[in-house]
Amino acid sequence: MVSVLSVLAVLAVVAEGATQERNLDSYEVDGRKSGYLFLGPDTRALQDDEFLNPGIFAIEKGRQLWNQADGAADLSCASCHEEDDMRGVAARYPQYDEDRGGLVNLELRINEQRTTHMQAEPYPYESEELLALAAYVSYQSRGMPLEVDIDGPAQPYFEQGREFYTTRRGQLDLACTHCHDDHVGSHLRGDVISQGQINGFPFYRLMWNSTASRHRMFRWCNTSLRAEPYDYGSAEYLSLELYVAWRGRGLPMEAPAVRR
Repeated sequence: MVSVLSVLAVLAVVAEGATQERNLDSYEVDGRKSGYLFLGPDTRALQDDEFLNPGIFAIEKGRQLWNQADGAADLSCASCHEEDDMRGVAARYPQYDEDRGGLVNLELRINEQRTTHMQAEPYPYESEELLALAAYVSYQSRGMPLEVDIDGPAQPYFEQGREFYTTRRGQLDLACTHCHDDHVGSHLRGDVISQGQINGFPFYRLMWNSTASRHRMFRWCNTSLRAEPYDYGSAEYLSLELYVAWRGRGLPMEAPAVRR
């Protein structure tokens, strides 16, 4: 009898072969490189094969929530939006929101839609439900270029994000730029330092065994520097998210990406 592990092993080999045939040029735009290019062939194979990609579970959960009525209005996301309406949406976040008088990212926009139109409770940041819906919406933009607006009212927040990115912090006295600009390609604890691009989020991180948001990654990086992390959805992380999204402009949306 053929074991399940044997079947999975064969599928992994097939997926790896498909990865080798993939055109890697699309993962680099004017020197900006997706984290995909810094992965080993096994991890690339996980991302490329939708049967093996562990992030697909979040996509399926998000699909269910998309069609599930909720709140006092008894509406679902699908009550107002066609699935095709979402193509390209996630690639434009974060963005300036005039009503809020500041930046809003995809997660905050989803919760705004829930409270305003569905009259439902917002999902907690980094909850399974919010991650699933963010992943599902991002999945509709897969392959489309990441393009955020940094002009006009977004400009001050962009500059704040740039300052955050280049400011030393924590007991290690390092800034984001020291790893993701100065030491790209170097090895750190058995991993290869990437440019820190965020075009694959929400992604599935193998070391966490879970799907995660951009802000969870920011918090992890801050903690790794022995610096006090900011809250999910904080003004600091929203500005950083805008700046880092601009750094990766033109890179294809990959959600759900798989990273170590």
